[in-house]
Amino acid sequence: MHVRVALIQMRMSEDVGKNIERAMLFLEEAAKDGADIACLPELFTTTYFPQTLGVEAPHCEEVPGRLSETISELARKHDLVVVAGSVPESSGGALYNTSFVIDSAGRYVGKYRKMHLPDDECFWEAHYFTAGDLGYNVFETSLCRVGVLICYDQWFPEPARILALKGAEIIFYPSAIGSVSGISQEEGDWAEAWETVQRGHAIANALPVAVTNRVGVEGRIEFWGRSLLIDAFGKVVVRADREEGVFTGKIDLEQGPAIRRGWGFLSKRRPETYGDLTR
Repeated sequence: MHVRVALIQMRMSEDVGKNIERAMLFLEEAAKDGADIACLPELFTTTYFPQTLGVEAPHCEEVPGRLSETISELARKHDLVVVAGSVPESSGGALYNTSFVIDSAGRYVGKYRKMHLPDDECFWEAHYFTAGDLGYNVFETSLCRVGVLICYDQWFPEPARILALKGAEIIFYPSAIGSVSGISQEEGDWAEAWETVQRGHAIANALPVAVTNRVGVEGRIEFWGRSLLIDAFGKVVVRADREEGVFTGKIDLEQGPAIRRGWGFLSKRRPETYGDLTR
């Protein structure tokens, strides 16, 4: 089964309403391009406020709520599955970095709250958000089984493996990552490492991986775009540039199961020997 995936790159402003309006326009463009499923970037309703300490989140949502209802209407109209990037979600006195999934029939399927929160210069998310409490879940849509993780989660192999074991057919990583003025990339090319680790998730789990990133300059951060669609054996099907837009490509959902049968990435696991991981 072939699925056409749309990666949406956006440049955000301080006008929340305008950001949402532009996200909707990009989703409509994705549908016109023939996409079956589309993904928005991380925190697409706001500027990337966690790069500064001591400010308030400029906007927060209830999930589900008004925004999910708006996206549901569009998804139903265009027969489009939507991975709604992520938004600041206010719940129970806490703030979460939350993604949600809308089915092509307009049905709200569920949400994921970001588990791993960076605590680095210009990426101070741990000072704003509470770590997720909903676990790693696979969302059953009319198209396929979707796994969602968010940005910094992508540097950890365990969440991707859990989603693979739970039956995900594709993993989405809405992201907000880039280079920071005044911080040298002493380890090497950060963007190259970012792409390599995600290709590794695809290969190790025999799962397609889709990544959407922001673009533009906000404060000291230059978000580098480079959104990626990667097939189940690590081939980059789509690599976007640094511009706003909708970048689409096609993946074969039957490729992953075939690779697993041949390579045994899941069937030959030895979980009884992995106890050190939880100590």
